[in-house]
Amino acid sequence: MPRRSSIKKPKAAGTEHDFTRTALRVVEQAIGETWEGKPLPDKDAGKNPAAVALGKLGGAKGGKARAKALSPARRKAIAKLAAKKRWG
Repeated sequence: MPRRSSIKKPKAAGTEHDFTRTALRVVEQAIGETWEGKPLPDKDAGKNPAAVALGKLGGAKGGKARAKALSPARRKAIAKLAAKKRWG
């Protein structure tokens, strides 16, 4: 196994992520506006509202619907395969 250097590489300019920036983002999301009082930008801006709604609907029921459609034997086979990959 190659040894890792104990010397830290300098980060690119503008990529500083310290605790205070993270805390500020958390507070802004909690209050729903920026520190200056401006509203936060809409994360769904520019997207088709119908597609956004459809995506949320499918994501909410996808796993349950798939599990319901599978036979118990097939679910067991999938679970065994997943465990084998995970712990194999």
